[in-house]
Parts: sequence; structure tokens; C-alpha cells
Amino acid sequence: MTIIEQALINMKELMYTNELTSLIRSSKLIFNIHEAVKHQLVQNGINQNLIYPPLNNSKPELPLAGFLKQKKQDICIIPKFCVQQEVLQNGVLNGLMDEYGHHFTEQTLSINVRSQISSIQKNFDTLFERTYAESLNLHLRCPKMVLGEIYLLSVYDYKENKYISSTLIEKYIRAFHSISHRNSIFTEEYKYETTSLLIVDFTQITPKLYNTTQELIDDKYLDATTNVIYEGLEWHTFFNKILSIYNFRFQLSSLS
Repeated sequence: MTIIEQALINMKELMYTNELTSLIRSSKLIFNIHEAVKHQLVQNGINQNLIYPPLNNSKPELPLAGFLKQKKQDICIIPKFCVQQEVLQNGVLNGLMDEYGHHFTEQTLSINVRSQISSIQKNFDTLFERTYAESLNLHLRCPKMVLGEIYLLSVYDYKENKYISSTLIEKYIRAFHSISHRNSIFTEEYKYETTSLLIVDFTQITPKLYNTTQELIDDKYLDATTNVIYEGLEWHTFFNKILSIYNFRFQLSSLS
């Protein structure tokens, strides 16, 4: 069983044995995906001592300063050199003491993790705007910074008590392709270097994670005539992609 498969099983057990609203607010559900990301990074050669929060912990999260705000990041892999405090001189954060400094921040690899299992249609605009605002904030200050996003989408809406439409699933796939695959450090600051959209059916006995467009079509979650392509947003390709980009811009040896 893979790391992500076990995390999804753990999530389903919590979802079906607890009150869902309080469970979501407590972050106990999404913690399973955080841990899966961290363990997968270690499996891919990252030094676990450089991961924040550490394995099996939800704190401390590093508060990194961007152009508009300073915000705690879900998962960071920090470079192996010392921080250098810096007083920010421009924009909204003018005068703020940044305890890490530009050089350290820009070479920190940051991965944010989100999930949507209820009110999926209703919350799309707000959550999607929040998603690309995070990358824009950091890239405007640190254009070389390598950013990733893991976003879990349930095909069943547990507040509406129904499966979401194929149209909405298409909308999510298109949206995540539109803010992914940032290759140049000079443009498209709102994009992530790479993202993974985890489309999951928790109603099956063993939660099913979709890996291809055809799988989604076969299970009627995409129309057979669709022209959207899911490929490029898979879990199993995310880590090699983001680490390869980091190695190209900096040196992966500083994280291992």
C-alpha cells in the first residue's frame, strides 16, 4: 500500500466515525495528507530534519514573508544555511522584521495542502482565489522560490449529500492546470511550480484516488466527450517534478 493510499484510508475512518464539521475545523482530517506529503518527501531523498513542521507534528509552521503578507506555510523544506534577519522596506510589510530574510525564504521549498469535501460548488471561487493568492504573494517577493500545492477534492459533497457534477470536476481540473507548471522565474507569479489535484471517491469501500482522465470517464465523473485532461496533476508525478525544478534553480543537495 502506498503512502497516499494509507492516508486516504485514515481520512475515511475519521470521516465516517466523527461529526464532520468539527472534524474539518480541527484539521485532523487534512493532517493525514500533510503527513503523507512529508513521508513522501523523505522517501524521495529529502532530509527529514529539514522539514517543518517535523514528521508527525502540526507545529511549528514557518511564517514566511511575501509581498503582501507574512503567513505560516503548511510544509517547508528549509535550506542548510543560517537565517539572516531583514527589515522589509517596501509595500504593505514595510518596517516588518523578517526573521528569515530574503535569501533563506527564496530557497525554502514550500508546499501548501488543502481539501474540499463539503460545500464544494459554493466555496469554489473563494478557495480558488485564496489558492493562487498564496503563490502570488511569495513569488512577488521571491521570484525564484519553488512552490507546490496539494489539493484534495472529494467527488461526494458531504454537506449537500450528493456527488458533484462532471462539470464541476472539469472546472477544478481546468483551474488547477491554469495555476500550475510555472517554468520561468520572470513571469506568471500567480502560478505554482507544480500542483497535484487529488480527486478522491471516499464512498467506495477503499477510497479511490483517480490517476488518469480515462479512470474518471470510466466511473462517470467526466463525460466521455470531455476535452479536459487530468494528466499533469497526479500525486505520483508531483514530487519528482517539484524536486527537479528546485534542483535546477538551486541545488537539491541543500535539502538532502
